[in-house]
Amino acid sequence: MPKSLENSIPLSPGDVSAVIQMAWEDRTTFETIYERTGVTEPGVIKIMRAELSSRSFKMWRARMRGRVTKHRDLRSSEMKFDDRAIADHRRANC
Repeated sequence: MPKSLENSIPLSPGDVSAVIQMAWEDRTTFETIYERTGVTEPGVIKIMRAELSSRSFKMWRARMRGRVTKHRDLRSSEMKFDDRAIADHRRANC
């Protein structure tokens, strides 16, 4: 079972699935993923590398590089959506 890097708590298959789902979503930041699961950005990358096929992982990494919506600090102040609400909605479906 993957573990979060911060506190070494084993993640359930549902938690791993939630991390993968939030990582693929453009609007959910890495900060929100950390708040929800305790998994940092490097931890998300490790989980994605372990759980996805190599082709899917490369596609995801290419998509995430330079994407300002994945980091709160890089977002424009004009962005009106709340990624925490999106993550809460998705989390309930796991």
